[in-house]
Amino acid sequence: MDVRLEPWSESALDLLRRINTPQMRRHVGGPEPEERLLARHRRYLAMPATGRGCMFAVLLGDELVGSIAYHQRDWQGEQIYETGWNVLPPFQGQGIATAAGTALIAIVREAARHPDAPGTLHAFPSVENASSNALCRRLGFTLLGPCDFEYPQGSGSLMRSNDWVIDLADSGLPSGRSSVPTDLMA
Repeated sequence: MDVRLEPWSESALDLLRRINTPQMRRHVGGPEPEERLLARHRRYLAMPATGRGCMFAVLLGDELVGSIAYHQRDWQGEQIYETGWNVLPPFQGQGIATAAGTALIAIVREAARHPDAPGTLHAFPSVENASSNALCRRLGFTLLGPCDFEYPQGSGSLMRSNDWVIDLADSGLPSGRSSVPTDLMA
């Protein structure tokens, strides 16, 4: 399967609109109005310049089929990396999210090598989002338990989530494997 991650670009705005549906956003408060969607797009474009994370488009061949990101944030008094993802409905259940997540974890492990970088990667799917919670398990995250999680950050709106974590210093790979394939990164 030819799954790649490509840093967010102007051309990904259409993908963001395709993600902004009641079905795709049912676990995170529903679709956003166009003004907020455009502001989100601008934040995604600016993320790499902050040095605190990156949003990626997920490609299957040459087709944009989803998104995945990581960014630094404060969580319970410490700096962590947070991740989240979307795969468009026609492409769900095909291993695309697993391939994208595996590639992203490799990228974040590399980012965590820098001085003062967070040492953990967390995911906070809704407790009701069975597929995202299953993905966390497949990717090797450890479930810490349910929590109240502010989403979007700074909104004051809390959602009931599961806190999943990966220790970035632990490769989590079977013995004999030294790294995750890097050919998933465009």
